[in-house]
Amino acid sequence: MTPLKLELPRWFDLHAHFRQGPAMPAYVKAHLDMGCAGVLAMPNTRPPVSRVTGAATEDFWSIEYYRGLLEDAGAGAFEKVIIPLYLTRDATADMIAAGATSGALEACKYYPPHGTTNSEHGVPMAEFIGGDVLRAMVDHDVVLCIHGEQHALPGDEYLSRKQSAESIFYREAMPRLRDAHPDLRIVCEHITTHEAVDFVKSADDEVAASVTPQHLLYTLGHLIQGLRYHLYCLPIVKFEEDRAALIEAVTQPGQKKYFAGTDSAPHTTKATDCGCAAGCFTGGCAPQLYAMAFEAAGVDLATPVGADAFAAFLSNNGPEFYGFPSSLEKFALVREASQTTELVTPEGKVTPLPLGMQTELAWSILH
Repeated sequence: MTPLKLELPRWFDLHAHFRQGPAMPAYVKAHLDMGCAGVLAMPNTRPPVSRVTGAATEDFWSIEYYRGLLEDAGAGAFEKVIIPLYLTRDATADMIAAGATSGALEACKYYPPHGTTNSEHGVPMAEFIGGDVLRAMVDHDVVLCIHGEQHALPGDEYLSRKQSAESIFYREAMPRLRDAHPDLRIVCEHITTHEAVDFVKSADDEVAASVTPQHLLYTLGHLIQGLRYHLYCLPIVKFEEDRAALIEAVTQPGQKKYFAGTDSAPHTTKATDCGCAAGCFTGGCAPQLYAMAFEAAGVDLATPVGADAFAAFLSNNGPEFYGFPSSLEKFALVREASQTTELVTPEGKVTPLPLGMQTELAWSILH
């Protein structure tokens, strides 16, 4: 029997980490090899990408400088590269206005202080709500990308059966943000909880969300059972009711609010002396994992309805929300088993999530 083949528009990973240094070309190539047409490249480098233009200094990089590094690493082959401005206390309304007017600034990134890798420059959301920076973003149509977790919580509030850092953020901070800036375009990035799904679903069309493959496929039980630390990411995978809400949201025929953003985050050393590095690496295998998640949810990708729902999530919804066209080029997935291998870089080997979870991919990319 001929295996199922899906021909799809090349897709956009609207949340990915390419780090810095000599391994960058390997990370860029891994994305290009999986049919990726464009990326939103995260700015939590060391130092952070907290200026729009200018030379690199010990304290900050600029979007202009980091774009040059990415292009040197091969990112010029992408159709679209968005680099958000890391929102620190140095961000100003004038910076937003000048960056947007020049065309260099399309999005800004909010990190909760110390909430994830290299987020120590983050600022509590309360300091931005109602302020000039967010008002300038509205005036100049700049998207706010949010890592939506409440910071500085004790362990029993950070994650429990009743609540999590994410659910608290979407219950308390996000309504205040929306009330203060109702016209601000917001991407709720890598959402993990049913509370976040409910917020996005009930909001107007100026609010959307990205979802990772790991949060569609796995729960906290998969992480804890055998301490499979390659699944450790932030926000952490949650409970089955959360995964079910995410799956229902992304697979709904005709939905426009949810799209692919892998949060692919390479680490050459995952387990460290002081804990575990946060981030799942899904370069080279993300479309396959997303297809597996859709099928596990009961979506028949052989039908027009199922294939259209998958293409909307993977290839079309993200560009439409950010305001650029979907790719006119195609790539193909075929329903044939495949294996992932370690990614060899000049800085060491990176283990992709399926290898770390001992998961065989049910799909292959047709090259």
